[in-house]
Amino acid sequence: MFKGLGNLGNIAGMIKQAQEMGPKMQEAQEKLKQLSVTGTAGGGMVTVHADGQGTITKVEVDPVITEKADFEMLLDLLPAAINQASLKAKELHVEQMQEITGDLPLPGGLEDTLKNFLSPGDK
Repeated sequence: MFKGLGNLGNIAGMIKQAQEMGPKMQEAQEKLKQLSVTGTAGGGMVTVHADGQGTITKVEVDPVITEKADFEMLLDLLPAAINQASLKAKELHVEQMQEITGDLPLPGGLEDTLKNFLSPGDK
């Protein structure tokens, strides 16, 4: 359809692909809400559940921590478990976006932004 237009044909094709991505992006966001990830710390003494968007949905704490009144340990373990769940949610998000965008070149450094979404500080 766009043959003979040179680079304009490529641009038109990219625009068409981008327009087709809109509903897929919405679908991916809904799918992420349904997916679940967990983060653990202290050998499973603290477990944090989150949806694929990173919203914390549940926190489980081994009763041993509360029986010993070891709240200092709990305060150390909670951020570790939350960060692990958050990282897993980010990984799911990146995976979903890569499925949608495929080989479509993303404009203005957006591709680098997506790759750097999982910053070195998260790992």
